[in-house]
Amino acid sequence: MARSYKLENKRFGSKPQQKKNRAARNTARRRAIKSGLVKKGSKMDIHHKDGNPRNNAKSNLSVVSRGSNRNKSPGRPMGKKDTAQRRPRGSKV
Repeated sequence: MARSYKLENKRFGSKPQQKKNRAARNTARRRAIKSGLVKKGSKMDIHHKDGNPRNNAKSNLSVVSRGSNRNKSPGRPMGKKDTAQRRPRGSKV
């Protein structure tokens, strides 16, 4: 079954608490752009170290790659990216 973004937004993304969390994440991103930590369109994310998107203290924020940040997200189940050991190219098992 394909993912229904419309239904997902209706059930989850439109709730007041999630709107506030999204606004706080956007605020953190705008502040990082303004201070020169990241550029608009860069492939970097603003990581909230404690997992709370409303805590925008400078000590709680860091700039990390998209893949790294979205792999570490709190509440995300451990997947292949989290547990896999990378083998050198050309090596066989």
